[in-house]
Formats: sequence, structure tokens, C-alpha cells
Amino acid sequence: MIEDERDVMELLAVKENRQAGRAHRNDEDACQRSVRPQWRASALGAALLAGASSAAAAGPSTIADTGAASVRQLDAVKVSASGVSARELAQAQLDAVPGGTALIDSQRVEQGRAATSEDVLAYQPGVYAQAAGGGDGIKISIRGSAINRGTNYFRSGVLMLFDGLPVSGPGGTPYELFEPLGLSHTEVLRGANGFDFGSLALGGAINYATRTGRDAVPFELRVEGGSYGYRKAQIATGRVLGAWDYYASLTDSQRDGYQAQTAGSSRGVVSNLGYRFNDKVDTRFYLRWRETDNQTPGNLTRAQLQADPRQANPVNRIQDASRIQPGSTWFANKTTVRFGEASQLVLGAVYHDYPIDVRAGVNRATWGFRDLSLSAQYQHTGTLFGQHSLTQVGWLSTRHLDAWQNTYVRIPSGPTAGLPIGQLFRRATYGGADNVLHASNELVLTPALRLITGLSAIYTTRRTEVVLPYVGQPYRRDRLAFAPRVGLIWDAAPDVQVYANASRSVEPPNSWAILSTPPAFTSGPATGLSMRGLDLKNQTANSVELGTRGQGRWGEWSVSVYRAAVRDELLSVEVQAATASSEALTAESNASATTHQGVEASLAGTLWESNGQRLALRQAYTFSDFHYDHDALFGSNRLPGIARHFYQGELRYEHDSGFHAGFNVQAGTPIPVDYADSLRSKGYAILGATLGFDAPSQRWSAYLDLRNLADKRYTAIVTPGYDDRGADLARSVPGEGFGIYAGLSWRL
Repeated sequence: MIEDERDVMELLAVKENRQAGRAHRNDEDACQRSVRPQWRASALGAALLAGASSAAAAGPSTIADTGAASVRQLDAVKVSASGVSARELAQAQLDAVPGGTALIDSQRVEQGRAATSEDVLAYQPGVYAQAAGGGDGIKISIRGSAINRGTNYFRSGVLMLFDGLPVSGPGGTPYELFEPLGLSHTEVLRGANGFDFGSLALGGAINYATRTGRDAVPFELRVEGGSYGYRKAQIATGRVLGAWDYYASLTDSQRDGYQAQTAGSSRGVVSNLGYRFNDKVDTRFYLRWRETDNQTPGNLTRAQLQADPRQANPVNRIQDASRIQPGSTWFANKTTVRFGEASQLVLGAVYHDYPIDVRAGVNRATWGFRDLSLSAQYQHTGTLFGQHSLTQVGWLSTRHLDAWQNTYVRIPSGPTAGLPIGQLFRRATYGGADNVLHASNELVLTPALRLITGLSAIYTTRRTEVVLPYVGQPYRRDRLAFAPRVGLIWDAAPDVQVYANASRSVEPPNSWAILSTPPAFTSGPATGLSMRGLDLKNQTANSVELGTRGQGRWGEWSVSVYRAAVRDELLSVEVQAATASSEALTAESNASATTHQGVEASLAGTLWESNGQRLALRQAYTFSDFHYDHDALFGSNRLPGIARHFYQGELRYEHDSGFHAGFNVQAGTPIPVDYADSLRSKGYAILGATLGFDAPSQRWSAYLDLRNLADKRYTAIVTPGYDDRGADLARSVPGEGFGIYAGLSWRL
């Protein structure tokens, strides 16, 4: 351990010594807040593979040679390895990725309302995260992933993880377990940059890192509440007890809802238990459980939204539509074994059970899913061609243990007229597995230039069959595909990185989506519902990305420019809206060639600072150009579902006493509502403000969060149609109006 700590101390000494010499820094605190990408990666390497901190095992890592000879000539600063936080290590990992990444500190998120993942993912370039109706089923799209999904769908196009272990599976990503409280930080790896997590999705990966007993307080109580009957409470505890540590967080929330038909409730547990056998071996068990009950308001026309955004779709209101997750469980283990100072193996296992009960139309649909995930990640630091090298080999496998859907009569009408309520008239089974084997290498070509190469193989299976009414036409498919990756990182200056990468993504259709498309039954109670699976192709994309990140006079910044040539993009469309006597029908199919390209930019820094006061600005801008490539019917139309320009910014005053106040803005341009681009939502800009106080003792904090100050009526989410021919149909989901939220946290 002495040798390991010395490496970490010297690398951190480089960081602090060089920071102190920057002419435009005026005080020591500013230096401490600044951590350069070049030295983050080196500190991570020493700490991770030498076992100085078990927190380093949370995800993929990378080590870069930053000139060790020059490091040895500097005076040491006495900093213990244990002082390197999990967030610092995670940031070092992200800074060693040759592409767009971001780290979100949960302490900053919790200085305002923390209701859904929309609050967590705010101010992130390239990330479109919008909530509507107050529920957890928000729309998340990165670089156009799942661009056509509305609210309350399984999320697609992004691999989502808790603590480096998957939540996503062959069915996509259920959303009820994503409680924003209880997190240490969140890592966003856009596009192909989620490679070392095993992600081959167009949108990349999002890793939610849970607090542990090593970064939690013994007791924390948080309450928050506000407009539209919103109230939420959390009680949490975490401690270190010798070789053991634990963390547990219990939450309960209720809301009446901004719109009619949007009342909801949830309650859940986030917990983990860790044990450190010695400096070489540690293990941690994770348990997440949560249940939710949400009414669903349905979509509105643009005219309805502008006239009264608080109304619900009349059909949903009459049918008292709702979606219930009666209790989902995610149980996992991660064990890390270190072999000397150069290698380590991380093994993971996850059991995920997520039942669903949808009562959103004339029929009631229940789903049952049970998944098993296994993973292994081996890392070795050494030399290759005489140069410093880090090699990683990983395996990730997620499969359905059991998956099915039952459809019951809820409101006898149309094809089910005359049948009793609760009659089962259709049953389908699903099967599937995603297996990814990935290997990568980081090679230091020069002290300032690193080459990253990688190759993934993905083998997927999909099985589905309608067994009631009996059809006898099971669908089965097996696919093998490969995805290479190459990237470069150039440390152009101590505070500046330039990166580039070229990569390929491969996404199979969700298991349930294969049965979302006709052919359908033409007679009997199941009329209009799918009778057998449709052979959907894997969505693939060849992408290139060029970008830069670092910090300068005005703070930390990042810019990424990317272009993805997408083939067989998986797009869904509502082909029939719900009526009083029939179900809504959604079709999924492979599109003709499409292009996803754009710009992602962020800037966060201090504009003015004096006598313990500062004025800070953070901004995130996303330009999204997603369109067909000369489609036979739609030409080069824009794809519906995402604003072309999306901006979030906050100007904030901070005082050393703990007081802070901010003014923020969110703006989006009009969104096409169908593939023909025959009508668009209206563009918008909404304003907000925050006030807060964080006690210097860290014992308590409070906030006041004011949203949509002008009570703007705007479209937050679009559920796309095929070709509405300019008609104003029910495609829009309104964002919330003016709201006041307040919260108080107390810690021991």
C-alpha cells in the first residue's frame, strides 16, 4: 500500500502544483475545484489497479502515461489515496474516453427538486430528457436514440446501468427503478463511447452510481413538496463498520398531477452492502425495489394543448387509464479481485424481476419479465511494442428467464363485446438474450497521444409466440454481428484534450416490439392485435466523432461533432389512436437509410469572483439533424420526436456562507409530429429560478425551486404519427406550467 499511495500522491501533486501556477486563478479553492483530464486518468490508473480505492471498480477504466519521469522530480504533497473520491475516479475514467462524456454530481442535482431522471439529466449536451405527466416514464434520447418513443414506453437505444451492472435487457429498459435520490453521481457516455460498458447502442450508456457507506452520512432525512400536490420524503443511512459498509435509502412520493388524469405514487428502496476481504478482494451486494402507480393522461392536439394544457385526452379520462408497476426488484452482486498491481477482474451478476399492469384502454395488459445478467471485466496494465498499454476484455450477457404478456377484457366493447370483464383472450410469450464480448486496448504512442482500439461481437436471440388464441407460428431468430472501434486522444495542452473516434453500433429490436407490428388477427376478441412476430432487422450505424474538452479562462467546456450513417433504423409509429371501443395500435419497422448528425456543446465556469462571492454560468446546447436519406416516400424529411435546437442554461450567484440563487432557461425549436413532416409543435422558451442555502456544517440544506415562471404552454414530448396530412391530431404531451417546489435536508 505504501508504494501504491505514493503513486497517487505524486500524481495528485502534479495536478495541484500545476494548477497553483495558473495566472488566471486567484485563490486556492478555485484550484482545488479544477481537475485536469490528463492527470485524472493517471491517478485513476494508480488507484484502480493497485487497490487504493475499491470505488474504482464501478465501471470501465483507463490508464495513460503522462510522463512518469517528470512526475518523480516534483515535491510530494501529502495526500492519502483514500482522499480520492469515487466521483474523482469516475471523472478520470470519463476523461480517458475518446469521445463525448459527462459526469453529474448528485449533490448539485439535490440543490433543487429531484423528482425524476429529468432532474438528474438536465444541462447535459446531447441528452434530450423530458418528463410529462409527472411520472417516471420520461423520454430519453441521446443522439437520436429511440427518437420516436413517447412517454411510458420501455426505454430503448441507451444501455442503462446501476453501478456498472445492466438494467437494460432484450426487452429494453423498464423505468420504475430510476429513483434519483440515493445516487453519488451519474455517468453519461454518448454514442459509441459506452463501449467498455458493453454498450453497442446508438445512444451510448448511462451509469447511475449509488452511494455506499463510504460516501454517505449515518443519517439523512429529506422532504420536498410543492405544486400540483407533489410531496416526497427520503430517509437514508450509511456507515462503515470495519471491513463492512452499508447504505440504505427509503423513499415515498405522491402527486395529484398538473394535468387531469396524472395522479401517481411511488415507494422504494435503494441499498447495498459491501465487504472488503483485504486489499485484493472486495464484494458488494445491491438491492433496489420500487413500486409505482401512475394515471396516464394520453396525448393532446396542438390546439387542445394551447387552449388548456391541464386537460387529459377525453378517452383516457373516461377509461381512467393507468399504468402500474406492482413491485420491481433488482438484486445484484459485484466482486473485484486484484492480481498484484497490474491486473484486476470484476465479476457481476444481476437478477431483475419487473412485472407491469397496464390499464390504459378497453383491454388490460399484464406483462411479466424476469432477466438474468452475468458480466466479467478483466483489465491488465503493461507494455505493448515497448509502450505503456491498458488492455480490457469484457463479457456481458442478459437473457429473459421468463417473459410473457396476457391481455384481458377491461371494458367489453367492439371485438370483446359480450365477454365478461377479466376474461383472458390473448397470451404471448417472449424469449431473448443479448451477449456481448468486447476487447479494447489503450496504447500510449507519445506522452501526449493515446490510441484506443476495440472490437465487439454481439450475438442475439429473439423468440416470441402467440399461444392464445393458438396460432402455431412461433418466431425465432439468431444474429451475430461485429462492431469495431478506433479512437485517439491528444493532450494538446495541460488543460486541453482533442479526441476523435470511428465506431459501429448494433441494436437488435426489443423482444416485445417484434409483436407490436401486424400481421394481426382479423376476427374474434383479439381482432387488431398481433398474431405472430415480424422479422425485424438489427439497426446498425457507422459513426464518426470529433471533439475537444478542457478548461480555459471561462471554465470547463466540451464540444463534440458527430455523424452516424444509420441503416434499418428501428422506428415506431402510432397507426391507430385509442377510441372508446378499440385499443391504440403501434407498429414498429425498419426504416430506409437515415442520418443522425449533430453538435453537443457545454460550458461551465466562473464569470466573476470576489470576497467569497462568485457568479457562475453553465450552459448546454444540442443541435440535432436527424433525417431520411432520400426515402422513396419522405425524401429527406426530418425525423419526428426531437427539437432541432435545444438549450439549457443557468446563471447562478454563490456565496461562501452557503447561500446560492440562480436564474435558468430552457428552449426548444418546433418538433415534427409525423414522418411526413406535415405539422410541427410550437417552439418554446421557459424560465425558472432557484434559491438555496447549504449550511457550512453540512448538517442541513434547503432550496426553493421555481419552474416555468411565465406559465408557458408548450409541447415537451411528441408521439409521432405516420402521415397526418397536416391535420392537428393528438400527438403532443404538454410540459408542466408554473410550479413552486421546496425542500429541506437534515444530516447527522
